[in-house]
Amino acid sequence: MSTNETLPPHLRPWFYATRPTWWTRFLRTFLPWQIVRFLVINLKMLVLIRRSHRGLSH
Repeated sequence: MSTNETLPPHLRPWFYATRPTWWTRFLRTFLPWQIVRFLVINLKMLVLIRRSHRGLSH
């Protein structure tokens, strides 16, 4: 049997992602939360775009 030191990197335990918790899975599939996140992200994008276009005048 191999030890962790002799295993290739892709077979070592630290290589794999952790499993999402119940709460994480719930938030990923809860439609009202997804709508709120969508709105927040889009508002942030609008603010960023508005700031970048503020100094431009033709």
